[in-house]
Amino acid sequence: MSDDFGYEPRVRPAGEVKAEVAALSSAVLDMVRIKGRVTAGGPMELPWDEGADPDRFHTITHLWSLYGVDNDVLGRGMAALADRLPERGWTVAKNGPDSSRNSNQEILAVHMATRAQLEATWMKGLDGHEPLITFNVHSRLFIPAEEPGL
Repeated sequence: MSDDFGYEPRVRPAGEVKAEVAALSSAVLDMVRIKGRVTAGGPMELPWDEGADPDRFHTITHLWSLYGVDNDVLGRGMAALADRLPERGWTVAKNGPDSSRNSNQEILAVHMATRAQLEATWMKGLDGHEPLITFNVHSRLFIPAEEPGL
């Protein structure tokens, strides 16, 4: 099992993992320091759909976007995020262009205490769409524990 992932997924209550991912997402928004619009929604629990038992392992992911401001503001936000992540316990694995035709700036980071991952991509709107930053904060795989009261 650990050979498939590089670690041994732990048994954890999904509600606990959701709260952890929500707190990390909120901290990421604080680090960006942009007063823009944020898409609605919260962390979601998803089964890992690969392997022999696709419902055994789950992850929590929170996908959201920040928009409603111009590219200058978004660029400052990405710079602020890259600067502040290390002081908040994140290790930045990548800060540079993604593989798209537009070479959008991408930040990939790992929160060292929880091993949650962050993917932030600044999409400048060069294709005619509104400029925005997309965020994905997601947990490691875990085995859902029985939660009291359910």
